[in-house]
Amino acid sequence: MRKQEKWSMAEKGGGLIFIISAPSGAGKTTLLRRVLEELPGLRYSVSCTTRPPRANEREGEDYHFVSPSVFQKMVEKDAFLEWAEVLGNRYGTPQENMEALKSEKVDLILDIDTQGTKKAIEKVDHPVLIYILPPSLEALQERLVKRGLDSSEMIQFRLANAKKDMEEARWYHYVMVNEKLEETVETLKAIVIAERCKKKKTSILEKK
Repeated sequence: MRKQEKWSMAEKGGGLIFIISAPSGAGKTTLLRRVLEELPGLRYSVSCTTRPPRANEREGEDYHFVSPSVFQKMVEKDAFLEWAEVLGNRYGTPQENMEALKSEKVDLILDIDTQGTKKAIEKVDHPVLIYILPPSLEALQERLVKRGLDSSEMIQFRLANAKKDMEEARWYHYVMVNEKLEETVETLKAIVIAERCKKKKTSILEKK
């Protein structure tokens, strides 16, 4: 009970946007689910994708799964904040997700790759950029093999793509290594709290 009271001063969201990027297999999905469960005031921006759902994925929770033709129509209608093609599939962040910031006092988490992030930062004011690294490429390969979703050829392709992608981490505000999940969860929660406190301080000073 005391812990809840201690955190409550900084748990309310207020329009911050956190962009999270990571190579496939770095454990980002599990990490975000934990943080969203444990820290109030956060909303997950559900992206659209043309790839088929995996066995453990649910429509509307993990992604909005759409056909290539529907995705293309959304592109033509300028319905995305950003979109990109990754490993042969397209992913996009719907503009309507941003409306949550206007109608509710929440902070929004966007799960976007590095090329999508470059597009998003041109349209979003002061997003907080966070990159999640695996402990090593060897550890990443082991995780990709264990999850059993890809062929050996696709795993090698993902590893090569991950190596290039991780070089982009240098321009993110925060870089975290997801080696021990519990520690990474607490670190990400601390970043969110710290950014909320920064915004609160700025708001107080502006009023003066």
